Amino acid sequence: MQTLTHHLSRLASHFPSSSSPALRPLIFTSARLALQPRYVAFRRNLRQSRSFTCNFSRSFTVSASSYGDLRSDGTGDEKFDVIVVGGGHAGCEAALASARLGAKTLLLTLNIDRIAWQPCNPAVGGPAKSQLVHEVDALGGEIGKIADRCYLQKRILNVSRGPAVRALRAQTDKREYAFEMKKIVESTPNLSIREAMVTDILLGKNDNVEGVSTFFGMNFYAPSVVLTTGTFMSGKIWVGRTSMPAGRAGESASQGLTENLQQLGFETDRLKTGTPARVDNRTVNFSILEPQHGDEEVGWFSFDPDFHIEREQMCCYLTRTTKSTHQLIKDNLHETPTYGGWIEAKGPRYCPSIEDKIVRFQDKESHQIFLEPEGRNVPELYVQGFSTGLPERLQLPLLRTLPGLENCSMLRPAYAVEYDYLPAHQCHRSLMTKKIDGLFFSGQINGTTGYEEAAAQGIISGINAARNADGKPLIVLERETSYIGTLIDDLVTKDLREPYRVLTSRSEHRLLLRSDNADSRLTPLGREIGLIDDRRWKLYEDKQTRISEEKKRLKSVRISGGDLAADVTRLSSQPVKDFSTLESLLKKPHIEYKIFDKHGFGNKTLSRIEKECVEIDIKYEGFIIRQQSQLQQMVHQQHRPLPENLDYYAMTTLCLEAREKLSKVRPETIGQASRVGGVSPADITALLIILESNKRKAHDQKRHQLLNSLRIDAEQHVQEVPLTEKISS
Repeated sequence: MQTLTHHLSRLASHFPSSSSPALRPLIFTSARLALQPRYVAFRRNLRQSRSFTCNFSRSFTVSASSYGDLRSDGTGDEKFDVIVVGGGHAGCEAALASARLGAKTLLLTLNIDRIAWQPCNPAVGGPAKSQLVHEVDALGGEIGKIADRCYLQKRILNVSRGPAVRALRAQTDKREYAFEMKKIVESTPNLSIREAMVTDILLGKNDNVEGVSTFFGMNFYAPSVVLTTGTFMSGKIWVGRTSMPAGRAGESASQGLTENLQQLGFETDRLKTGTPARVDNRTVNFSILEPQHGDEEVGWFSFDPDFHIEREQMCCYLTRTTKSTHQLIKDNLHETPTYGGWIEAKGPRYCPSIEDKIVRFQDKESHQIFLEPEGRNVPELYVQGFSTGLPERLQLPLLRTLPGLENCSMLRPAYAVEYDYLPAHQCHRSLMTKKIDGLFFSGQINGTTGYEEAAAQGIISGINAARNADGKPLIVLERETSYIGTLIDDLVTKDLREPYRVLTSRSEHRLLLRSDNADSRLTPLGREIGLIDDRRWKLYEDKQTRISEEKKRLKSVRISGGDLAADVTRLSSQPVKDFSTLESLLKKPHIEYKIFDKHGFGNKTLSRIEKECVEIDIKYEGFIIRQQSQLQQMVHQQHRPLPENLDYYAMTTLCLEAREKLSKVRPETIGQASRVGGVSPADITALLIILESNKRKAHDQKRHQLLNSLRIDAEQHVQEVPLTEKISS
């Protein structure tokens, strides 16, 4: 399957209309999205259809029918273009993206009433995660819009630090979030929903995916299948020594699919995660706890202002563990599944259980614990940072060692859950599997943890599943263009054996991959793909125009003396020269755009978000140019493609570990090969030498074949000349 990559040229729109040569777009040779790709018509039910166009070279007919086409053999089996298995955050984004691109899509889930459920902390965003949410929204996804609609509290984290690591986090109403997402999924044209447990993947004659089979014997057919199984694949929950098959509390696990995937040749493994107890807020003494209020100025995940509707915020609270907490845990470590030896699967490094914290950080006298509401109209409080595998009989005494919770009531016990996943090195960067064409993996099945990571993978797999069914090249995001690209590149390149969480430190290009510019990086791509409609595209273009014009204005307006100059000097501790431009003032330390508003030099037509974009672009201009220059130097070599048929085991100049890892991962580019664990810089140098040698050999062989062909043609010509011509000559 042909793949199109989204390269650094997308980053050009950091400064869309800048007049400065230094800020002009960095353009690199890269595959561009063909606006007129080869066309393979989707199979559609044309009842109740309407035309959906976005000023592209193609127009999809979108069907509002809730059923697939029946097979002509009379079996009752149904045909679709894309089948998505799993109704979590990856599954919802995949199904919505696929259906919105015109593919007749079927979403199969174990429980329709638990679509987009937040089984752990009902929160969206946080460090690096918020960048993912902004990027999904910039592409045309849904998670950011629903989080903006259903928030209980919002805060910007790392405000005192640079824009690359600032992060928006929203506490959401768990039930409202699921209700709103379910409503969107149910009302989306071309998208059908069905309760079912998938047990088998159906293959065609060429080992391409053909559909799925369910526990009750139904077959559903499609050329693209997306698996987003979450924690349900052979899931088992643990409370102390007691366990039961379940994907999460109160919901049955999915059985049979792991064995089927193993029979198809896939490698599987086990991972673990957990969730803390929930307590009744009516039994908590909030008067002795430290309140954590939301921000007065609310931040937004979505770039669509229609979803920027402020609502009353709820308060979260901070408490801490005590010596009694630590002692109770130490005395009962043997009662937990991990330390008791009943679970060998690894849990998330960056979201450890409270017993892991006590064991790993024995020098700490206490750990922060946050009490966060789960909804506006329910008494449940989420005890963040307090997940545990202890038996239920010990959980309430443990909770009561926390200040403010001395008399609390526990509504739900904490539990751990282990489940099957498939190491993602078995996928291409398009998230299609290497073994089976048309089969895609997304979410926790790839070894990730978190709603945001799942949604980011889901929208990419949904886009590519629809494009695969329509015979179009698949989309790949390079790691320098987005956190989504970084996330997927890490998953398919590194041999991960613990739940993966995205972090700002995982991106070497984080200054360019900020939340504020996610739309300028990815909305043009979303438009080309077909997920950004005319209204949203006009909003984007108008915003970029206003930002560009404001930066030009700040370059041209000059001041000499006055209250503004005095205020800038006082705040920055730097003098202001006569005839200084507003741009030069904004570059000074501790100076923000709002000082212009204060003194009447601001632009009243700009929104707060647009002013922030202008401020960041100007204040960090030098750093951004430097990072873009560094990228320009390395991107050509990093994107050099590797032939699919390379025999790494035959490359004796590579160390044995490198040969094994490269043979296993099968990287697509030199850059991806350099990030494979166990591959050293010396191995990359040796690989480049081998590639150059192979290139020269192929060139020499081609030249030799051409000379032979010319010699044979000449000999045949001589033999065909008539005898009279030979005599006369």
